Amino acid sequence: MLGVVETELFIGGKWVPASSGNRFDVLDPATGDVLAAVADGGESDAIAAVDAAAEAGPAWAATAPRVRGEVLRKAWELMTERADELAKLISLENGKALVDAKGEVTYAAEFFRWFAEEAVRGEGTLATAPSGANRILVTRQPVGVCVLVTPWNFPAAMATRKIGPALAAGCTVVLKPASDTPLTALAMAAILAEAGAPSGVVNVLPSRSSGKVVSRMLQDPRVRKLSFTGSTEVGRILLAQAADNVVNTSMELGGNAPFVVFADADLDAAIEGAMIAKMRNGGEACTAANRFFVEASVAGDFASRLAARMAALKVGPGVEEGTQVGPLVNEDTVAKVDSLVRGALDAGAKAETGGSRPEGPGFYYPPTVLTGVAPDSPILREEIFGPVAPIVTFTGEEEAVRLANDTEFGLVAYVYTGDLARGLRVSEAIEAGMVGLNRGLVSDPAAPFGGVKQSGIGREGGHEGLLEYLESKYIAVNW
Repeated sequence: MLGVVETELFIGGKWVPASSGNRFDVLDPATGDVLAAVADGGESDAIAAVDAAAEAGPAWAATAPRVRGEVLRKAWELMTERADELAKLISLENGKALVDAKGEVTYAAEFFRWFAEEAVRGEGTLATAPSGANRILVTRQPVGVCVLVTPWNFPAAMATRKIGPALAAGCTVVLKPASDTPLTALAMAAILAEAGAPSGVVNVLPSRSSGKVVSRMLQDPRVRKLSFTGSTEVGRILLAQAADNVVNTSMELGGNAPFVVFADADLDAAIEGAMIAKMRNGGEACTAANRFFVEASVAGDFASRLAARMAALKVGPGVEEGTQVGPLVNEDTVAKVDSLVRGALDAGAKAETGGSRPEGPGFYYPPTVLTGVAPDSPILREEIFGPVAPIVTFTGEEEAVRLANDTEFGLVAYVYTGDLARGLRVSEAIEAGMVGLNRGLVSDPAAPFGGVKQSGIGREGGHEGLLEYLESKYIAVNW
């Protein structure tokens, strides 16, 4: 079914079995059937990967920035040429609709192109000390060996968003992909090797023992960087572990994005934006609109129109042409979504469309719009990670901002209004690292991606993304 897809560990430029000989199954979310059995890396394999990255590090750091950039540019070309093949692989192991998977491949490849260009921009500075005593020379150097931990929801894009800047900066990496979606990460390793990444520069370690293997690598003093995308709960644990060796960290954690619609907004545009912000990737995105706050005078119209659009979406296996919403990634995810919706309904909410899990195989949940959601409902507190839109009404700007900020998270927010001054004012007042003002999509490889509060530390993408993998060295000098 999958054709030729690597299923071993990728360490030191070679495909190798796990030292234990163990393997784990990767499931098709549309059926629950086994797609492939992948090598299950353990702690000794993790150290072997760090060995390879550490050995390759000095030569890669000394490689000319233009040469490093060319490897990434070639990887972008290969991903673009093989977009359909990669999209099918993503859809098979993740469940997302092909249209979403194709969009992810394009987005993921752009990180390689962007950081191919950024590789030559790790510039330093030169200044005269205010006292006149010396010159202040600041140069940038690669952090060193990086451990990259990625989630299952964007198995290609989350890998390239980390690998791209790391390689551009002159770092070597060990990628630990989510165990639900390791096949895409292994495909990325093959592409980078073909693009010219030297042996040991990129290593990929699938494992069911994620906590143990990542913890073991963080205990190794040669590891100097951890970049993690995933839940805030796991992020806190990894931050504590990284503190033992004072490891440089970047954390892209949970979200609880508010989608605020004022009465003066263009409702047609707001509905279009809501469909993108909510249903991109089937709702399985940290940037997904999680809480809809709509001014009371237009809430009924907004809810009925959104429900009609959501109800019209075609649900089915992701790889089938025409599917707009595929299954969720696994049983735990669909069970959580179902539990949150049932809790809201039990507390008095109404399902305008959807609202119950269908019978049959696969991890499906229908697009759902809820109205009359209780203010203390757990569905407004937790990251849903599914195709569910709970709607709450408000009556003024101050209340809208208060509701939007009533969460420990602060990754992204969306604001729709016809008043530019209000839009900018509210965008400044909302506690989030990113805001989509009259836009339902904010992600861009050229923009700094990241959050505030419990949503993370650091930024990915943009020039800021490159700086996350560089250390500033100050040299005091006279001449």
